[in-house]
Amino acid sequence: MSIDKRGDGTVGKALDVLNEVAEIGIPVRFSSLLKTSKYPKATLYRLLQTLLNQGMLNYNAEEQTYQLGLKLVRMAHAAWLQSSLAPIALPFIDDLSEKVAETVHLAQLDNGQVLYVDKRNPSSPIEMFSQAGKVGPAYCTGVGKAMMAFLDDKSLNRVITKQAFHKYTEYTVTSEKALRKELIEIKKQGISFDRQEHEDKIICISSPILSSKGRVIGGLSITSSIDIHSLESLEEFKPQLLETSKLIGREADAWNFPEQKN
Repeated sequence: MSIDKRGDGTVGKALDVLNEVAEIGIPVRFSSLLKTSKYPKATLYRLLQTLLNQGMLNYNAEEQTYQLGLKLVRMAHAAWLQSSLAPIALPFIDDLSEKVAETVHLAQLDNGQVLYVDKRNPSSPIEMFSQAGKVGPAYCTGVGKAMMAFLDDKSLNRVITKQAFHKYTEYTVTSEKALRKELIEIKKQGISFDRQEHEDKIICISSPILSSKGRVIGGLSITSSIDIHSLESLEEFKPQLLETSKLIGREADAWNFPEQKN
């Protein structure tokens, strides 16, 4: 059987289109998709029909728009159960959030970016970018840097090539050299900080979640605001953070948690 070395054939093209619809974030007309799609009109239409037939997309005839299908919700839930740390970590992050009375994030690396797979809020949560299911940059988030610092050299080099180094705030690290220097220190200390690097006023302390063999399988953070905490006061949570990360890693070993895509 021949394999298309240039891509993944029809399946890959259909997934490209599905991703385009997902990234737009609202129901979209064919004409709008065609303007940005890399596929010609006939090919795009055929791929959309395939996705409709498989229940991956829905079509609103009245509005003449395409949107993601509910079948994806079922698949996403199955993926959450099988491939995310969230079900394993659930009781541990609940306990940590209750103890520190701050927001706790659970994340994994996905194709060089931070994928937030769960979040626990205290009784009075603060507004911030990260929510379960959202994707954020690795180079300027505490949890991203914590995971990056403990990758092997090959994986780290690959992840770094996928960083945009966009300057979100005045505190954002915007060079590979500066990032690598910080990652060395993070590995020594076992924790990382977000110093308002991704969002103004938002700070956090983070640690990696490692398997018994030292493989990075996720990251954990305690997040707050400079209106409530300083970096120094957040550091007081270090023992609880490291202990919770250790417990999740141990539990993940027992469940034979799968490799993640860095």
